[in-house]
Amino acid sequence: MTILARHLTILGRVQGVFYRNWAVETARGLNLAGWVRNRMDGSVEALVEGPRDAVERFVLLARQGPPAAQVARIEAEDVAVGGHESFQKRPTA
Repeated sequence: MTILARHLTILGRVQGVFYRNWAVETARGLNLAGWVRNRMDGSVEALVEGPRDAVERFVLLARQGPPAAQVARIEAEDVAVGGHESFQKRPTA
């Protein structure tokens, strides 16, 4: 099983629509580790880490997000695996 980590910047109407809570529930449901946080520029940033198929599934689901979100695009890049143990919300950056 290949483990990978992907850094995401999610752009669009993604703050004030429970996107972070949705991301935590979705990532935990897929047994992913990492974090999610709002950015001062109105985007949401996340790092997801786990089996390749679960990470790719998360990214696919993140394009839709919660019902009130309107995701314009997601910028994604593979990053070094950091050994995160759980998935959690972080403070705004």
